Amino acid sequence: MFLLIQPYQYHRYEGLLEQSFRLRKKVFHDCLGWQVDVHRGLERDTYDALGAVYLVWCDKDARHLYGTVRLMPTTGPTLLRDVFSRTLPGMDLVSPSTWEGTRMCLDVDVLRESQPALSPSRAFGFLLLALFECSFAHGIKTLVSNYEPPMERVYRRAGLIVEEIGRADGYGRLPVCCGVFVVSDETLQKMRAVLQVAQPLYTLFLPEPLQAAVVQAPRCSHRIKTLRKKEHFRTCNAVGRQTCCSRVEG
Repeated sequence: MFLLIQPYQYHRYEGLLEQSFRLRKKVFHDCLGWQVDVHRGLERDTYDALGAVYLVWCDKDARHLYGTVRLMPTTGPTLLRDVFSRTLPGMDLVSPSTWEGTRMCLDVDVLRESQPALSPSRAFGFLLLALFECSFAHGIKTLVSNYEPPMERVYRRAGLIVEEIGRADGYGRLPVCCGVFVVSDETLQKMRAVLQVAQPLYTLFLPEPLQAAVVQAPRCSHRIKTLRKKEHFRTCNAVGRQTCCSRVEG
């Protein structure tokens, strides 16, 4: 199942959040060699302290993490504005309905044990679909992303169309692009058709039989709050490449 963890729920899902930070360390620090902040085996940065929202993919008992993405609004601090601003010369994407996402990654080892028939490529498509379903459910109109050019093939395989609005060199081996994605019912329908997914992956409510199984949560599960401007959110920001762990983007 896919859960949206907002700041008021941090304590409730602290086990999943710790797994998310540990997975990020494994992918971005260990495999990709990025210069990221690591402390006691967890990868965190200043954006995690700004009320970030996390979409997580986990098992039905909310014990084991499969994938994660960090989400923040463009009305607050973003990597696009703070780090990758040269990919967006002369443009302003700040809007309450435009969000950016980073640190998107999969734990392919855990996925392989749980769902051996699911390929990393298809699993990444599921995580993208859940991200767009979540965004649509909470009134997000546009997702913005920084990525390397090869990621366009990953997006197409998931049924996504990205509009590149800028790119710049000097960040790494390849140029870094800035692209925007339209969040709409039409987008969701196309992704579901391409990925052959009949039912939504993300819902506002936990399924009834699973409410009591979420060990970090009270027995009664409450509806997820509508995302507020101050409850920062984000999209697929940056350098995707095939690694020993997974195809990732952050």
